[in-house]
Parts: sequence; structure tokens; C-alpha cells
Amino acid sequence: MEKLFTSTDGVEIAGHLARPRIAPGTYVPGLVISHGFPHLQQGGKLSARSFPELAERIATEMGWMVLVYTFRGCGDSTGDFSLLGWRDDLLAAAEFLGGTDGVKGVWCAGFGTGGALSVCAAGIDPRIRGVATMGAPADFDDWANHPRRLLQHARDTGIIRSPSYPPAFDPWARQIREVRAVAAIELLRPRPLVVMHGSDDEVVPVFDARVLADEHGDADLRIIDGGGHQLRHDPRAIAVLLGWLDRQRTLTAAERTG
Repeated sequence: MEKLFTSTDGVEIAGHLARPRIAPGTYVPGLVISHGFPHLQQGGKLSARSFPELAERIATEMGWMVLVYTFRGCGDSTGDFSLLGWRDDLLAAAEFLGGTDGVKGVWCAGFGTGGALSVCAAGIDPRIRGVATMGAPADFDDWANHPRRLLQHARDTGIIRSPSYPPAFDPWARQIREVRAVAAIELLRPRPLVVMHGSDDEVVPVFDARVLADEHGDADLRIIDGGGHQLRHDPRAIAVLLGWLDRQRTLTAAERTG
């Protein structure tokens, strides 16, 4: 991935932009794909390593412009992890993709933490036309209850690189409870939402998916039987995502001609 745009605090975000074949003057929908929180075995350096392949598939097979990127502290992006910082990175990604030549309309899809933050970003930016989540937590209260444990985990995975970060612990910790997908749902609806979750998710309880779907009121809830937390590697979840994207494009085309 290469540095593509700048987020808040001057953080440089690296990503990959998959472009479909389109004729000059033609517009296509845009999709921002966000990765989840890295685990210890993977580490932040390898976050989203398989996502460019997914982006190219969606661009080639479905004709979408697709942006995949790494949050601050991950991959080749600069900066250090904070939850509000990651949310700002996603908003900057949507802004960047929306301003790309040939893109008309931006949707977001996210895995794990990236899914929850996609909902939060859509609650802030009404230009985001819809959201797909996969294994997303309804809130980050578990993290908020043990912020020092989260801080150490972030250091262990390499997404906090600066020894002196954060400059003040309490403000960094307080923001964890402020970022809540379930609270942002009210600002997202009636825009479309598909919520996918593995029935055997060992990281985020499947109950969170039901909470998000119920709060939206008209969400497409898909429980993947026997699925775990890593739905990026579950072909059934990817098939649901591709089908949802196809419906979004069809509905958007109908709006333009209606």
C-alpha cells in the first residue's frame, strides 16, 4: 500500500485504490473497506494484508471503486492508535474516495472494530449511503472497563509505536466509551445496513449483531452458521457482502432513472 491521504493530526494514511474499467465521464459507486483490530499473532504491521485482493475482486466483478486502507498505527500508515483517531481516519477515507474522479456515492464496509466505526462514521457523515458490518461490536465498553489492558495490547501489537503516547492517559481512555455504534445507529437510519456475524464468534458475542440490527429497525441481519470472528475469510460472508453491494447499485440506478 502507498500513502494516499492525510487524516487528522497530520497522520498519513496508506491504502490501495482498486479501479474498475469505466469509460470517460462515467460514474460508479465507491466502497470504503475498513479492517479490524489486529491480534497478537498478526500484529498491526500486517493489518488488511489480504484486503487489496478483495477490493480488486469487487472492482473487477462488480464495477465499484474500492478503497482499502490501514488505520493510524497499522500497516504503512503513520500515527498511534486511538479510537477517535481511527474514526477520523475512516471519515477521511470516505472524504478521499468521494472526491475521486468517477465516484458518485460512498458506502462503507467494515470488519470487527472497522464495522463499528463504519456505523459511527455514517452517523456523522450523511453522505455515506449505507453500511455493511461483519463481526462488529455494538460498543467498546469491555475495552473501556480495562483501558490500561487495551493500551498494553495496542503496544504489544505495534499500533502504538511512540513510547510517550498517549501524552495524557485519561482523555485517551475516556474516548473509548464515547465511540458507540449502537448509539450512532439512530443517525444512520433509514440508510441501509447489513449486519453479518458468525454464530460462533469467539471475540464479539453474536448478541451484539442483534442489538445493532434491532436498533436500526430495518437492517438485514445475517448470522453465519458456524462462522467465527474472521469473516473476511468466510466465503459465505463475502457472498452476502457482494449480494448486498449489487442491490445497492441496482437501487441507486433505479433512483437515477425513476
